[in-house]
Amino acid sequence: MLRRALTAATAFALLTGCSVTTGQAPADQERVVTLVTHDSFALSQELLDGFKADTGITVKPLASGDAGEVTNKLVLTKDNPIGDVAFGVDSTFASRALKEGVFAEHASPEADKGAQRYRLDPPNRLHAVDVGDVCLNIDVAALEGVGEPTQLAQLADPKYRDMLVVQDPATSSPGLAFLLATIATFGEANWRNYWGQLAANGVKVVSGWEEAYTQDFSGSSGKGPRPIVVSYASSPSAEIDDDGQPRTKALLDTCYRQVEYAGVLNGAKNPEDAKKVVDFLLSEAVQADVPGQMYVYPSREGVALPEAWAKAAPLPTSSRSLPADEVDANRERWVQEWRTIVQG
Repeated sequence: MLRRALTAATAFALLTGCSVTTGQAPADQERVVTLVTHDSFALSQELLDGFKADTGITVKPLASGDAGEVTNKLVLTKDNPIGDVAFGVDSTFASRALKEGVFAEHASPEADKGAQRYRLDPPNRLHAVDVGDVCLNIDVAALEGVGEPTQLAQLADPKYRDMLVVQDPATSSPGLAFLLATIATFGEANWRNYWGQLAANGVKVVSGWEEAYTQDFSGSSGKGPRPIVVSYASSPSAEIDDDGQPRTKALLDTCYRQVEYAGVLNGAKNPEDAKKVVDFLLSEAVQADVPGQMYVYPSREGVALPEAWAKAAPLPTSSRSLPADEVDANRERWVQEWRTIVQG
């Protein structure tokens, strides 16, 4: 799926009207755009090099924690922004960033290729770059004698005691997404009772995704004893055995949809070049690269997924979601109530 730099450069030039050049801009004309990102941001270097060859713009990523931490930093520094563009504010935190005026308006010419499906506000301050559904993942072999759960409610069954590991919603974006999935499923009146049942059934809570997936989960990437973990719908694509079969499985009826956005920061030192970077993130070449680099689904329509994803990681068709303004109004209360129930 990866494109050679010249191909990516030519494609982007055709989309944006930029001319294709060879070599880099002279050093004294080099322009740098600081891209504030979450820690999991990755793009093929050849794409970044091709973009620089086309435009003279060097994209300088600034890793700033997970989605929640990125949002907090952008809000706290909005009067003196730490970059020109931000990527990675997701749908669980976007309403806060928009309310705080973190992002500037930008009508990207690439937005109508699919990103508009996930638009949050008419001024077009944020553009959807990718979709990453948070779902329960299971170690298929470990559950052969028990049976696979298919619904969230089943996790309270004693036969799944001490099998589930989740992330703390106060410190983890997938952890928060899973909490929201339970609220969307059971409603304001019943989600607390459900979490009380999970706590009684031995759910383990850790601080973040990496710890849960690589230390507590029993799948091939994990070293732990628990065969059920909160991860992503795309995670099984990284767990293919020698016969081409996925060792793990995402339970697609348990998913909560997360969308990751990019936008130009208000007060950016280089706003015009920042707009070009947002357009670049929405371009076909970049959108084809994000599944292999960040294990997420592209927001752009018509972009082919890696071959292994067809079997191991199809895009969920009926993921849960909650309105952004409802999440923003209740997030802190929900997390505090969750803490009281699960952690005491």
